[in-house]
Amino acid sequence: MAAMAGLGREFNVVPIAAGVGLSLRDCAGVSFVCTGNDTFTITVADTFAGSYATPGNIITTKQTNTATNGSAAWVTASQSASNAVTISSGTVVFYVSGDALPDGKGYVKVSAGAAGLVTAVLHDLSTSRKPDNLAIVGA
Repeated sequence: MAAMAGLGREFNVVPIAAGVGLSLRDCAGVSFVCTGNDTFTITVADTFAGSYATPGNIITTKQTNTATNGSAAWVTASQSASNAVTISSGTVVFYVSGDALPDGKGYVKVSAGAAGLVTAVLHDLSTSRKPDNLAIVGA
């Protein structure tokens, strides 16, 4: 049996996602992959163009890596409940579940405080599709 590509079947990805509103309508949640000495803050809204506000303190777990090139191991860390994650170097990944968002809030955005980079991986898609037929999540 031939292997199937993950894009469209298991995940969707937004490579440059800092400050971009993303719909969680067709997935269970999103993992944000962030690099740079920065603070990354989550906000949510009812619609893409809506007013984004804090979802409350929903992040308690994160994974960190001292490298950005795959040459170090991931470490799971706890943090005090917050709507922000701060790193001084390397990479941090944190997951936002659609179930953790306040009722009616289907759009999530992560903003970098300075020049940090953010990639969004939307996963556990509700329906598998060819990549060409994936919904546009940033609109």
